Amino acid sequence: MNIHQMLQPTITPVALAGALDELPDVERVNAVVDLRRKELAALFEAAAGNRPLALTDLVPATVPPLTAVIHAGKNSLPMFTRFEKRFCRPPGGDELWGFNEQDLRAITGPGYFVVHQEDQQLIVDYRRLPPEAPPGWPRIIPNSARLSRFIYNGTIDVLRRVSEGVVIGRAYRAGKPMDAWFALVRREVRASA
Repeated sequence: MNIHQMLQPTITPVALAGALDELPDVERVNAVVDLRRKELAALFEAAAGNRPLALTDLVPATVPPLTAVIHAGKNSLPMFTRFEKRFCRPPGGDELWGFNEQDLRAITGPGYFVVHQEDQQLIVDYRRLPPEAPPGWPRIIPNSARLSRFIYNGTIDVLRRVSEGVVIGRAYRAGKPMDAWFALVRREVRASA
């Protein structure tokens, strides 16, 4: 699939969603990580009218609590564009917990967050930290520590549906949109421990 052709000259969200959903897992990830900065931005805008996401789109209801669901990610930064967001459902509650896994985690920190529903949108909220790290996850450190303060501190991400297994997000700080977009592809489910 040539995702670049599907995004030119305009994006047809339904056609793109269908094409992505038909791809095998590896090809879907490859298509999404091939997206360029302008395409990520355009895709975020095009997804505004799509059906809202639910927490179960990130962590299916069949996944046991504290089990990691990995989402392969591509961001719009000039370097270090590949990452993962790892989500889990805590025991009870109507939110998700998660962190960012990437090559520079030892320097930047894990960037822990809580995901909640707000105004028909899913919000990845770095202003809130989970009360505990699930087994096998890195130690929780404040997002104001290390280089995290420049990346995650005071930030939220707004998520929108692209397809059943793909979401697009944009970062906001102090209520203002940042020039930072990313796409996520839900991957395999594996135990956290």
